[in-house]
Amino acid sequence: MSRHVQVTFDAHDPRALSTFWREVLGYVHPGPPGVQLPEGADALAAWDDFLARMNVPEDQRNTRSAIEDPEGHGPRLFFQQVPEGKAAKNRVHLDVRAAPGLTGDDRMAALEAECDRLVALGAGRVRRFEPEPPMAFGYIVMTDPEGNEFCLD
Repeated sequence: MSRHVQVTFDAHDPRALSTFWREVLGYVHPGPPGVQLPEGADALAAWDDFLARMNVPEDQRNTRSAIEDPEGHGPRLFFQQVPEGKAAKNRVHLDVRAAPGLTGDDRMAALEAECDRLVALGAGRVRRFEPEPPMAFGYIVMTDPEGNEFCLD
């Protein structure tokens, strides 16, 4: 029997970090439990209303956030607030498959274009690795706004 996977990020600002990753991956913020959102509704505004109705203190409303693949294929990403900062390189990271099926100059051009888009969203560029066939096809190491490493692959 297979299992579903949720990837959890420690974060200082779960809402902001989940919004960044939502834009990177084309995911969505799910609505609050028991709330049916109309097409095009703002899920984060619905969460604000829900948490206020549940009398959650304002200083606790950004302690967690989540995003999901709207097509139900990719893993759910969960963001939980922690007080400490990132201390070392991630031992596990995400590879964002931004150039599937492409090789050589076409692949690297697609990765550079995606890198530019993500930098505009708040990502940091760390290093580009050139293609070294047959073992590596080239990729770009980046960081999200809180310093978590990921690769454009």
